[in-house]
Amino acid sequence: MNPDDKKYADSLCNLLRIMNELRAKCPWDKNQTLESLRHLTIEETYELSDAILTGDLTAIKEELGDLMLHIVFYSKIAIEQEAFDLADVMNGLCDKLISRHPHVFSDSSVNDAETVKKNWELLKLQEKNNGVLGGVPNSLPALIKAQRIQEKLSGVGFDWQNKEQVWEKIDEELDEFKQALQSSNNIEAEFGDLLFSLVNYARFIEINSETALEKTNKKVIKRFNYIEFAAKRDGKILSDLTLVEMDAYWEEAKTKE
Repeated sequence: MNPDDKKYADSLCNLLRIMNELRAKCPWDKNQTLESLRHLTIEETYELSDAILTGDLTAIKEELGDLMLHIVFYSKIAIEQEAFDLADVMNGLCDKLISRHPHVFSDSSVNDAETVKKNWELLKLQEKNNGVLGGVPNSLPALIKAQRIQEKLSGVGFDWQNKEQVWEKIDEELDEFKQALQSSNNIEAEFGDLLFSLVNYARFIEINSETALEKTNKKVIKRFNYIEFAAKRDGKILSDLTLVEMDAYWEEAKTKE
């Protein structure tokens, strides 16, 4: 992106003009508040996530536009409340990016991306001074939250030294979960501990747990949709299929991937 290209300034100005018109003249847009937009923003974020996982660049472009609209919308409401405007948002972001990348914008140096990540967390902690885990949003889905907790703890040195140690922890937690099943005590808690350990191991082998699970979700949906299609194709009723017949269709679906 060339920041001197006039098209960027023109497109942003056009978006701001449209937002002003909508806020002034559209009954729905006039009624929106910061809180009323919140759940819509979350929905748009997940739609962008879906587009990224499917690799649909056209959809990614569209969903990014929807998110940008929300950023402009929040900023417009904030102007009306005399709190801040879009320029404040962008300037604050620029200041943050510069301060958290001293290896780019000052004379410090780093050797790899992992060091950059750890420095980011340490600088963030110094800026906000709200505790190592204070920046983890309470409303994050549990799987994502687990990974962010582990990343933040790792950023201050509270971490396993290697993945073999994490695997030993998984074995330990699996044994405790089996014992809980046998005694019918603390089953949920032990299952949570096991999941947390698995997320930790995924982090060590550079797998995003949320992405991995969502890809499996999509795979299962696609394969079961095929079972429904194949049953209908063969003149069968899904509810009348035996497990063996469903498994056969499942294997058929796998061969078509």
